[in-house]
Amino acid sequence: MATDRDEQHRQQQELDEIRRSFAEMGARMGSLFEPAEAEAPQGATTPALPPAPAVERRRPRWQLVGVALLLVLLGTLFGWVLAQGGDDDAPPQAATPTTGVAPAGATTTSAPRPRTVVSVPEQCVEAAELADEVISRLNRNVRDERLFLALRDYTIASQACRREASP
Repeated sequence: MATDRDEQHRQQQELDEIRRSFAEMGARMGSLFEPAEAEAPQGATTPALPPAPAVERRRPRWQLVGVALLLVLLGTLFGWVLAQGGDDDAPPQAATPTTGVAPAGATTTSAPRPRTVVSVPEQCVEAAELADEVISRLNRNVRDERLFLALRDYTIASQACRREASP
């Protein structure tokens, strides 16, 4: 128990010594946050510092700003005019090769192209929905009987989609 008191006493002395050294150092250096006190005698003058050089302020060049704004407006106007002019034009017609010379005054017409209608078999839509469900379960780390059933149903729907979509 005596060692605990001796140890506490020694630590207290070290702490006092550290506080004293910091106080001495602070008195020598002064504060960085407070103005320095003049310790010069009354008759002595401190050397005067040369005046700081004048800071030249550069104002923005309004001419350049005006030109940049004008260019942006002209570009926007030009793009708008081009977009409006493009709607009036008909799509270009492909040239149709002819085997003979058509008589004067006769016009040639090309047969209209058949329109392709895209249809998706119901099995493919179902397979896509089941695939989304499987991916969702995998992302959520739900790996139980529900994932197994969804994966089995997706496999069956995917095979049916392949059979339906093949020619």
